[in-house]
Amino acid sequence: MSIATSEIAPESAVEVRSEHDLLGYLDVPAQSYYGVHTARAVENFPISGIQLAIYPLFIGALATVKQAAATANRDIGALDPVKANAIIAAAQEIRQGALHDQFVVDMIQGGAGTSTNMNANEVIANRALELLGHARGEYQHLHPLQDVNLGQSTNDVYPTAINIALDAYVVKLDAALGRLHAAYLRKADEFADVLKMGRTQLQDAVPMTLGQEFGAFASTLAEDRQRLQEARALLHEVNLGGTAIGTELNAHPEYRRHVVAELRRLTGIQTLVSATDLVEATSDVGHFVQLSGVLKRVAVKLSKTCNDLRLLSSGPRAGFGEINLPARQAGSSIMPGKVNPVIPEVVNQVAFEVIGNDVTVTLAAEGGQLQLNAFEPIIAHSLFAGLDHLAAAATVLADKCIDGITANRELLRDRVANSIGLVTALSPVIGYENATDVAQDALVSGRGVAEIVEQRGLLSAERIAAILDAMAAAPGPRA
Repeated sequence: MSIATSEIAPESAVEVRSEHDLLGYLDVPAQSYYGVHTARAVENFPISGIQLAIYPLFIGALATVKQAAATANRDIGALDPVKANAIIAAAQEIRQGALHDQFVVDMIQGGAGTSTNMNANEVIANRALELLGHARGEYQHLHPLQDVNLGQSTNDVYPTAINIALDAYVVKLDAALGRLHAAYLRKADEFADVLKMGRTQLQDAVPMTLGQEFGAFASTLAEDRQRLQEARALLHEVNLGGTAIGTELNAHPEYRRHVVAELRRLTGIQTLVSATDLVEATSDVGHFVQLSGVLKRVAVKLSKTCNDLRLLSSGPRAGFGEINLPARQAGSSIMPGKVNPVIPEVVNQVAFEVIGNDVTVTLAAEGGQLQLNAFEPIIAHSLFAGLDHLAAAATVLADKCIDGITANRELLRDRVANSIGLVTALSPVIGYENATDVAQDALVSGRGVAEIVEQRGLLSAERIAAILDAMAAAPGPRA
């Protein structure tokens, strides 16, 4: 290793150190914790501008895998304890949030994640060297590949780290969905006695309560949370220890058992297990496809709910006008007083992104060949983004929209009384033939059903009111 001064320009000169790989020597910033393999990846993949560091849970997962590997190699006698302890300490610092800015490789990269693994190896190695009293880049004392990557391959480290990170992101999303679920239930209770017309195909159907409508939002979200936990369970089978293609080449015979046990201890995921068939687990990405499908399901449900909220609040005078969403910002640069449903709109857009990401994951999974899927980087990016954005969207929807919704109670009740759909609810009392005649009269005359029923002497105003009150008192779904 040598230290020199960059010849870019005198006013912007920075110290560099020279490192080498199979392609030759390359200068990297002397103060960087990453090395030559990372620097080449930065040059090769100026794709999205989204660096690994944007997903801190993924960085933490990579460090966790490296810490587990160093501990296992130390305990089975494959790695010098002094080196192992330095690697463990460096990895622990990264897990606690240090040096994340040194993970500079683009999330979208060729090489099946090799550049990500190299980035982690180099940052951990150089920090470990410092802890041992050496300078960054003095790899003769502790090497990124010989020591930090001992008994490993990108092909088992990278997918295992993705699984661990995805598990954490799923926990985060589930918490956000739980927050939204609770908000729906609060509105279901608040609006339990608010009678309104239900609609099918955007046409008046039969009476229901606004509470039942919000209760249904809660129920569908509860179902999605269950599916999310089922998909999460599939992430707990890992191929760590399989090395390049699942044959455990270059790993100590005891390494696999020790490293998975240590990973289980570090993550606290007690259901974490080693795959039964490591060759299959190294090439298969079915669990990613499964999770992506569940995320699409969540996105579709959230988007449909937001479509309903935008319809129900449309107007305020020339639309449905049944509910009022909380005003969050001015809605127009030209129309004074206009307020738009911006929170449901942003959730819709996140849903569109997630649905598109599912197509990306599907194609990437299908594109795998033989013993490895080379397209896990785009799979990881798509899933991380979807989980992260859905969690943010669900939180915003709960806090900035659902909690502030109010109902136009009188308008809703008047519409029930005047709707032709009311005859369906009255039919068991006044008879089908009478109900049909009343409906036809209402259609031709434009009068309300309640008015016609009362005028014909079929039911008194008090009896009609009692029937409506009974419908408003009917229990809704509780999930």
